[in-house]
Parts: sequence; C-alpha cells; structure tokens
Amino acid sequence: MKRVLLFVVGLLLVIAGPARAASPGAPGLGDRLYPLEGNGGYDVQHYDVDLTYGNKFSDPVDGTVNILARATQSLSRFDLDFSGKSVGTVAVNGAPASFKRDGQELIITPKKAIANGSPFIVTVSHFVAVPGTDPSASGLLIHPDGTVTAPQPDLARTFLPSNDHPSDKASYDIRFDVPPQYTAVANGVQLLNSVDRGRRHVVFVQRQPMATELIQLAVGNYDVTNEGFHNGVFLREVTSRSLTREYLPLLDKTPSQLDWMKARAGDYPFDLYGSLVVTANLGFALETQTLELIDTFWYTDYGRGTWDATLLHEMSHMWFGDSVAPKSWSDLWLNEGHASWYEFTWGEENGVLEEDTEGYPDDNGYATLDELMKAVYAHGAEWRAEDGPVALPSSTDSLFAYQRYHGGALVLYALRQKVGAAAFAKIEKAYPSRFEGANASTDDFIALAAQVSGRADVVPFLREWLYGTKTPKMPGHPDWTVNVPSQQRALSAPNRRARK
Repeated sequence: MKRVLLFVVGLLLVIAGPARAASPGAPGLGDRLYPLEGNGGYDVQHYDVDLTYGNKFSDPVDGTVNILARATQSLSRFDLDFSGKSVGTVAVNGAPASFKRDGQELIITPKKAIANGSPFIVTVSHFVAVPGTDPSASGLLIHPDGTVTAPQPDLARTFLPSNDHPSDKASYDIRFDVPPQYTAVANGVQLLNSVDRGRRHVVFVQRQPMATELIQLAVGNYDVTNEGFHNGVFLREVTSRSLTREYLPLLDKTPSQLDWMKARAGDYPFDLYGSLVVTANLGFALETQTLELIDTFWYTDYGRGTWDATLLHEMSHMWFGDSVAPKSWSDLWLNEGHASWYEFTWGEENGVLEEDTEGYPDDNGYATLDELMKAVYAHGAEWRAEDGPVALPSSTDSLFAYQRYHGGALVLYALRQKVGAAAFAKIEKAYPSRFEGANASTDDFIALAAQVSGRADVVPFLREWLYGTKTPKMPGHPDWTVNVPSQQRALSAPNRRARK
C-alpha cells in the first residue's frame, strides 16, 4: 500500500509543481472549544494504520501510520495531533523528516516544502501508545476482556498520530498484528483474518469517510457474530466472550430498530452495522462508526427498556453524527439532539420513554413525548445560564451537558410544532441525504430547514432557539413556562447517563 501511495503522490507532484511562499501550518484549527484540536494547512484523504499488540492487554501498542493528505497552503512544516508515549521516525513522501513534540503536537519539518494543492504522504513509524483505564484521559482503554477505543471528543491523539478534529474526515485501512488467541475488530469491512508464524493478522477497510473521534480498535477475548444481511445492511455483533451468552440475545432488536431509523432518516449510510458490548465502567455509550460501543451497565443498572433505547440512540448517530459529522464541536447538538429525539420518539412508541428513575430533568418517567418536552422546557433558563445556548456551549465542561441532548431534542420538537409533522419529516430525511459523508454546521441545518419547509421565517425562529440566551415561546403550547430561579435545581453540567 505504501509503495502504491508513493507512486501516485510522485505523479501528482509533477503536475502540481514546486512549492512557493511556504509557511508553517497552524497547530490547531481554531475550534471555539478545542482550539488546538486538528491542524491547519492540509486535508487528510486516507489513513493506512498498522498496529502490533502484545500478549497482555496493558502492553504498549506499536504502530505505523501512512497518512495521505493534500496541502491547502504551501507548507514549510505542519503538525499532527499525538500525545502517545513516543515516536520512532517520521518521513514525508518517503524522505526522512525532522520532528519534535510539544504537548499534544507532533511538529514535522519535511526536507522539501510542500506546494499548495499537492498531495503528500507522511509516515509516522513505530509510535507507541499505552492503554489506560481513565476514559477522560485516554482513548485506548483496558477492560477485563481486552481493549477498546473511545476517542470522543479529542482522544484519538492518545493512540494515533492524526488530524484529530471531526471536520477532517478520511477513509481508513486498519491492520492488526495480535497474539493468535485474540480477536481484533475495527470499523468497516473485514478483508483478512489469518494466523501466520504464531501471530494473527486482521485487516479492515472503512471506505466511507470517518472522523478520528469515531475510530474503533478492539482487541481481546471477543466473539464476532455475523448475522447476515438485513434489507441490504450486513449485521455484525461483537461481544466480550464472557458476555456473549447473556448479551447477544439482548441485541435482537437491531434489525427492527434499523428498519425504524431507515423509515425516518433514509438509507443506512454505511456497509454494515452492529454493537460492541463490554464491561468497562465507561459511564457512557459511544457511536463509533459502524460498531457502536455499549457498556453492560445500561442493562444491569437500568433494565431492558433503557438498554434498548440506548441502542437506538447510538444507532441513530450513524446518520446524525457519523455520516454527517459536525463542522465544529459547538455543533454537537446536531448529533445529540437528533439522537435524543429518535431515542425519545422510539421510546414513546415502545413504552420506554425515560422509564428509569434516575434521569434528569425530573427523576420520573413520562407517558408521552409532550410530557417529557414540557419538563425539559421548564429548565430552559437554567440550562442556558449554566451551559450556554444549545448551539453555543459555554465551555468544554458543558459540551456533553443535557442542553445538547434534551435541549437539542427540544429544538427539534419546536421545529416540528412550527412547520408541521409532514414538513419536519422531509427536513429530517433531507439533512442526512444532503450532507452524507461530509460535515454540517448549525447554520447549514437552519438553511436546509428553511429551504425544505419553504418558510423563510424558520431562519430567525431556529436562530433564536439555538443561539438565544432566553427560551422562546413554544408553538402550540403557550401555557408552558420556564422555572423561576428558586425552582431550579443545581446539577453539574455533564449528562449523568451520557449517551454520546
């Protein structure tokens, strides 16, 4: 693969010509919440990742990555995001390049400047990443049966040199070299699984673009159950071997949930789908692309209803958050508001709407979506003051607050009230279709909603709901009120039961 990429790059360099007025690429993309996440000066097209695992789950992982990118300016040097243990060597277009590390930045200076518009390959050889146990500090995590990755929002850099921002999506080839007794699973379609000279070699291809925050690399004692095709989508379930007997039957709703989502969001955007079930004390579920990650506590602590609703939440992210990724982290509500909306509407239809007794906002269950949305509406002033408007999180600490989840769903409820159920359904199908495989911003969604509904007044309406500091009146419910300060209840910003 590396030789083929170098040949292609060589041909294109001749066409592109020499670099002019080269300057350093920015050490970050200037994201409002994560200014150093990602890097300026280039756009990644493809990652070719080669990983070698040791016999123990806690052993360091040795990796090499070839990154095919295109310069968006003339580059004298550029950065990758990487905060792993160490780096072996770096090359650009096959020639050794100098590098240094500064915090999460891997700063690379090629021998020759890279011309604006030129493709290039950067190879980081023998980087080392160490699995951890704290999901807030490491994206490569140990659990009793193996390791998984949970990179969202900015932890892919802990195990992979990359342009770690959702606005720079790319395709992936992922190769594993692991002990023969272990299973290795990643995003996308498996091309190879063989044992040679006492080592297992496994290859996956994720051909549709993927953000770094959605990478899944799972190695350990896993069972892979291939369920076959369901309405054109291949279903693959992955369970820790110790959990398979109990938890594989708990994934039986996957086909019907997939049909339910396709009816509302359109064709499934990837080649396959499934769940990865572990016991890891993560505190969240995560929509890693084509293989969502779910912890057993969703069942053991909350029961079958919440488990099923959480599976639906993560599945909906395949359309809203994975296929269509946010342009910036302030746009996270587009992921979580939609996923919560479908979780709640599916829950209403199936009698499991906010059924557990530990869920904010009011610690009780709801019989209807209207009841839940009324309760969420009451917290509008509190959440906007504590966590910022829905599309303007006040800080990284409030990024995964209920405002992005329940508050985002409330915006969609208000939009449906404004334009009617039929127009709303058209908007919801048009959004993942229009931006499939790409990125979208809050303003992109607002513009699309106005266009599809044919109503120009949707623009100021949604801007007030998404960016305003005060909770607007709810169409169709003039009696709904926002709590006064004395009625508001203190709560730390993050969602206590985070469905990411």
